[in-house]
Amino acid sequence: MSTTTASEPIHVESESQFDELLESNAVVLVDYHAEWCGPCKMLEPTVKDVAAESDAAVLKVDIDELRSIAEKRGIRSVPTLEFYSNGELKDTVIGVQDKDDLLDAIAKLA
Repeated sequence: MSTTTASEPIHVESESQFDELLESNAVVLVDYHAEWCGPCKMLEPTVKDVAAESDAAVLKVDIDELRSIAEKRGIRSVPTLEFYSNGELKDTVIGVQDKDDLLDAIAKLA
């Protein structure tokens, strides 16, 4: 497992990139969002802060661009956040979240 993580959210551009990032990072936070989603825009600065302040890889998945990923994972509303540890889904939360809650959830996975 790689421990190198970006301090910025990573905009996922393909399903293969998504799978590779899940496999190559110990802890991953996935932010499923859409351009038209108001709550997603509210959550964006929080997600950026989490990427900068944690060791987790933070992935941004636009559900309109990458519908196949959202459908495979049963994402029905945005924003939806998924937490992975060693490639395994550990938790899912829906809606705007507090930065400290996200950092706590990541810390529990590390």
